[in-house]
Amino acid sequence: MSAGERSAGGRRELTYAVLLCLAGAGLALWAATRNWSVELTLRPAPLPPVRETRSGAGLLPWLPALALVTLAGGGAVLATRGALRRVLGVLLGVLALAVAAGGGYGLVADVDGLVSRQWPALCLLGGLLAAAGGFWTALRGGGWPAMGARYERPARTAPEAASAGPEGPSAPMAGRRTTEAWNALDRGEDPTAD
Repeated sequence: MSAGERSAGGRRELTYAVLLCLAGAGLALWAATRNWSVELTLRPAPLPPVRETRSGAGLLPWLPALALVTLAGGGAVLATRGALRRVLGVLLGVLALAVAAGGGYGLVADVDGLVSRQWPALCLLGGLLAAAGGFWTALRGGGWPAMGARYERPARTAPEAASAGPEGPSAPMAGRRTTEAWNALDRGEDPTAD
């Protein structure tokens, strides 16, 4: 397999892992905000019963917070590389398993009133999807491509630094073309300095 094919395969794996993390965490976050139980309290006639709904966040206050952190971590996979990306993958996997455990608790918990099992099940599914993406990142993410360095400022070489002198650039960019001004900014010079 050529280097280009490996790079394309790595990009594809990176895309799938990030999508798994984002879709799973987003699904779990959405499911955690839905009503998991409805409790009706009867009152004397002619008063209607009191309806009290409880969402997953009401039952487990930490659940949407963990899902949100997992969602943010899924995006952070794109900004990391190497060993840091693998560590982030392990962290994402563990957080997503905690989210899945919250969904599993909602499935088996003895909650008063009418219980909707679909939302805890979706929370469990979302946590498992995000965990798969996180652990996939931990196993394979070290070799995946990182964000490009296109927008990073290049390091100054020794001759450039010496020509600038101790007080900065030697002459202002008055009357020069726009691209030259941008190139001066890239070198760390101020094209407007007099």
